[in-house]
Amino acid sequence: MTALPPVCRHCDEPITDPDDALYIGHEPGNSGPGWDIWAHRAHADLLGPDPVAIHALARVLVARALGAGS
Repeated sequence: MTALPPVCRHCDEPITDPDDALYIGHEPGNSGPGWDIWAHRAHADLLGPDPVAIHALARVLVARALGAGS
């Protein structure tokens, strides 16, 4: 069995050249191991940051600014 080529997160096209594939990270699944995130090298800078991580960071910064936990 041949593994399918990774798919670019930005353009949703298969990445057929292994030298063009850039591993971006891992996205956990709700009920399973999750999946790896890939992008073409030219598209890596076009991907935005993880919205879940941005939301968590914002909550921490607001809590610190309001003096929560002190």
